[in-house]
Amino acid sequence: MAMKIVAMECIACGDCKPVCPTKSISEKGGIFKIDKATCTECEGDFDEPKCVEVCPVDGCIVQIAA
Repeated sequence: MAMKIVAMECIACGDCKPVCPTKSISEKGGIFKIDKATCTECEGDFDEPKCVEVCPVDGCIVQIAA
């Protein structure tokens, strides 16, 4: 699976980008996105996705539904 950033919830703080171990988060024009092809939900690196852990907005970064 992968995580995604809910654009309507994102405040574009950028806290998520530097903590991503797979460099899956990018920013363009103040909009942050997660590359679902490379996002591992931090599996093998951390117990929980780091982006969710550092995001100040609850519900901004969510798991992509199967």
